[in-house]
Amino acid sequence: MLVFSVTPPKLSTAEDRVKEIAEVTLDRLTALDIDGLILYDIDDESDRRPDRIFPYLPTLDPGRYLTEHLTGWRQPTIIYRCVGKYSEDELTDWMAGAGDQVMSVFVGPSSGGKEVRTTLRRAQELRAEVRPDLPLGAVVIPERADEHLRMLSKQERGASFFVSQVVYHVNEMKNLLSGYFYECRERGATPRTMIFTLSLCGSLRTLEFVRWLGVDVPRWLENSIRHSEDPLAESYRQCVAIARDLIDFCEHLGLPYGFNIESVSIRKAEIEASTDLAAEVAGLLRYRR
Repeated sequence: MLVFSVTPPKLSTAEDRVKEIAEVTLDRLTALDIDGLILYDIDDESDRRPDRIFPYLPTLDPGRYLTEHLTGWRQPTIIYRCVGKYSEDELTDWMAGAGDQVMSVFVGPSSGGKEVRTTLRRAQELRAEVRPDLPLGAVVIPERADEHLRMLSKQERGASFFVSQVVYHVNEMKNLLSGYFYECRERGATPRTMIFTLSLCGSLRTLEFVRWLGVDVPRWLENSIRHSEDPLAESYRQCVAIARDLIDFCEHLGLPYGFNIESVSIRKAEIEASTDLAAEVAGLLRYRR
């Protein structure tokens, strides 16, 4: 499985510009050999850490962006929902009207003290009540020591697939996969598909933001990017190496897997590199079929 992820345009974007962005996005997507699309839902996470590297700017609702602007897209779409932003009625109405090709990933608050309108647990309950047929995924953060147990808990509450946070520390991810796989075996549970997120890092400021988000970047990898004459090219090389490593590991375990290629930058070079990365990972996956 291979999916490509984007963030909807900023809420302040003029309507004509939104239409233009959507058309360019559709052209890019249709040229790729992918199985689906992810539309992110952005929330303000400054409650977790106040020193945010890039300012928080609200974006268009991902569900509306899909139905109103990406009308030519016919393949499955995973809509992220930061559930704390929405009332129960808003979530219920959206789930009731979501199309057959729509899946979702529910995301909880960025910190335990953040005020929310709907908790993650309640959102999961609403989905079971309103749209039990809506495929539901969950976010995975490999840096957490007990994450494999959290995955099993989310699986019991309806998660049928998982999408990782950006993977830079491949050993942490392999530790998680191993723990999850053997815990599933011990419990007699069927492992769900793990979708690994790969994201290019074209500048030191982006690297700082990745760290701000809580992603563990190994020191050797940071040094490789920081001291490279072409950080984007070095990041690309490392993403391909990570993909190869995770493919081999999952094939060895017999664990279902896929990849999510992020394209969230506004820089042309990074956008083009993301599409190149998607094409290369698609080639790696075809080779394994």
